[in-house]
Amino acid sequence: MIAYQGEPGAYSEIAALRIGEPQPCESFEEIFSAVAEHRADYAVVPIENSLGGSIHQNYDLLLQHPVTIVAETFVKVEHCLLGIPGSSIAQAKKALSHPQALAQCRNFFAAHKGIIAEAAYDTAGSAKMIAAEKDATKLAIASKRAGELYGLDILRSNLADEEWNITRFFCITHAASPEPMRLAQTATTLDTSQYKTSIAFTLPNEQGSLFKALATFAMRNIDLTKIESRPFRKKAFEYLFYIDCIGHQDDPNIYNALNHLREFATMVNVLGSYGVVSA
Repeated sequence: MIAYQGEPGAYSEIAALRIGEPQPCESFEEIFSAVAEHRADYAVVPIENSLGGSIHQNYDLLLQHPVTIVAETFVKVEHCLLGIPGSSIAQAKKALSHPQALAQCRNFFAAHKGIIAEAAYDTAGSAKMIAAEKDATKLAIASKRAGELYGLDILRSNLADEEWNITRFFCITHAASPEPMRLAQTATTLDTSQYKTSIAFTLPNEQGSLFKALATFAMRNIDLTKIESRPFRKKAFEYLFYIDCIGHQDDPNIYNALNHLREFATMVNVLGSYGVVSA
């Protein structure tokens, strides 16, 4: 079972379907708990959006639960305007969706000032609500799949302001799994030509400590694809650093870089090494 947050038809479910049988959950916390308590074999969690940036809650949860990343996948977010059969944009008064989806469709609301944007808990959940209420004056912004699942008409496709709206998902499993890379070995769509490794670390508050940390990778020609700082929840005004780099944690270069980093970092946590599951 592959846990995901949201209702059937959510973009997270699209990611989960690439890996196995989806299991919906109400919240991100429930997803992580399902994996930590062995109620789900894997879970997919959104970690970054090309427009909205990192989903910080899930970065925090990666450190709070005994999980490891075993794959990543990318889902193109293609928002559709959905309504019950017979509805139209002209008669609509409200459009429901997740706040991020509403924010990504500002141009539509600017051009249709008579339609009020109303926040809902989930994109697919808003489609489910519209289908249940059968109110032609209410529309939903969600995926094409959500429209198909709940019997709604697509009134307009490609509703987002920007064409390149892509969400990156991590697939996680329990850190104590006896075969943590089983997914990588069995998923026929897995691209194993490149791996990434995700790392979280903290540093002493000393001059040059971040320079020293980055130098452990630079001196070994390790390609960093992402670096981000986050407030450290255990101590005020101190920070965690997240890094993604090309390669596997067992590669000699990365293995040595991590050992070097551990010599002066106050904490180093390897979140996982993984390949890409394609559509």
